[in-house]
Amino acid sequence: MKKIECLSPFVRLKGKTYPCTVSLTMDLVGGKWKAVILYHLKDGSKRYSELHREMPSVTEMTLSLQLKQLEKDGLVKRKVYGKKPPIRVEYSLTELGESFVPILEAITEWGNQVVVNYGSFVES
Repeated sequence: MKKIECLSPFVRLKGKTYPCTVSLTMDLVGGKWKAVILYHLKDGSKRYSELHREMPSVTEMTLSLQLKQLEKDGLVKRKVYGKKPPIRVEYSLTELGESFVPILEAITEWGNQVVVNYGSFVES
C-alpha cells in the first residue's frame, strides 16, 4: 500500500513546494520557538506581553518575528482591539493551529518521559 505522502514527488501549500509532508510540517512549526508559542496559545488567546512573560528566554525580536510567521502561515491569528493607542493585541490559534494541538500534547508527553527516564526537572 502506497503511503499518502508518496502519492506525488512533491506537495504544495500556499504556493510553496515541499519534497514531502514532513518538510512542509517542519517549515510551519519547526525551529526553536514556533511549537513553544503554539503550546502557550493552545488553551486560549494571549497578549504579546503574556507570551513573553511565559517564555522569558526568547528575545522580543524573535517572538515578534515568529508570531508574524505563524500568522502568515495561518496557524495564529492576531486580533487588534481599539483604533488609537494604546491598542490591545491578542494572539490565538486558528483552526489550522488548533489541529496541531494533539501533536503538541504528544510532543509534551514524549518530552516529559525523556526527562523522567534520562534527565531531571530543574527548579529555576
